[in-house]
Amino acid sequence: MEFDEQIKQALTELRKEKEKKFDQTLDLIINLQKFDVKKTPVNQFISVPHKVKDKKICAFLEIKNNNVETITKSEFKKYSTKQEIKKLAKKYDFFIAQASLMPLVATTFGRALGPTGKMPSPQLGILMNVDDKVINELKTRINNSIKIRAKESSIKVPIGKQSMKDEDLAENISTIYNALLKILTKGKENIKNVEIKFTMTKPQKIKIR
Repeated sequence: MEFDEQIKQALTELRKEKEKKFDQTLDLIINLQKFDVKKTPVNQFISVPHKVKDKKICAFLEIKNNNVETITKSEFKKYSTKQEIKKLAKKYDFFIAQASLMPLVATTFGRALGPTGKMPSPQLGILMNVDDKVINELKTRINNSIKIRAKESSIKVPIGKQSMKDEDLAENISTIYNALLKILTKGKENIKNVEIKFTMTKPQKIKIR
């Protein structure tokens, strides 16, 4: 059976489970094999066709901007303790920064944002020019992006919500899966298996060979 067909079937099976009182997240789990994540780190943003959720975004900018929650350069000194920086890292899903402030962002917030993978990155989050149009475009791109970060031989990413249509969820899954095939050194050979699950359900396996 084709990969896309299997996804649809797996989603149908997952929906047979008793509904929960909240909008469950759909997780995509890709288990790797014959792939050393230490030698070839996987750390990438992939754009998906259907937004999973609005992310909480914080910006480090020279001056305040009304389109995004901002921490200006003069406010950096408020974050002098590790606790305050950790609290900030927990509060937001994503951080962006003005390029001119990056050295200072790294020294002030790097200890907490680095290990959580939330440091503003050149891939998606460092601004050369700051204006309303640039900020709003970046926010749209961030909300439509999913971060793939493999620390071990299993990649787990939230790919959508139960309230989304099956075809939208299936498109998001295929987009991530196909993008990952291009990142992995041996493509499909590096994938042991693929599973999808809602927050409170058992996983459904998808055969890839």
